[in-house]
Amino acid sequence: MLALVKKPRIEISLHGENVDELVEWISKKYEVKILSSDQDESVPVEETDFWKEMQSNRIGNLLSAARLKANFSQAQLAGKLGIRQNMISDYERGKRRLTPGMAKRIAETLKIKVERIS
Repeated sequence: MLALVKKPRIEISLHGENVDELVEWISKKYEVKILSSDQDESVPVEETDFWKEMQSNRIGNLLSAARLKANFSQAQLAGKLGIRQNMISDYERGKRRLTPGMAKRIAETLKIKVERIS
């Protein structure tokens, strides 16, 4: 069985006895979507809604991951950059295009290579 915990985003593959019990237990705390219940059924990751959603906003997802890894909130990162928090949110949601100059400033602030977010 292939299951996706939507928040936090976790994809898990379960095999063996009592799988249904485990999914039921996880479902008490998290929203769970079963992607495949047949062990012989296989779906290429590129065909999943999760993959398509992640690819549709690749830069924003990379930025969000880098920010979280550096233990910054959106407000903290915005403060360091001298911009509004909603601009960081817009970058991460793909509502605002990340310019090369801003990508460089963000990369320097997060202490990462600019290629990681571009």
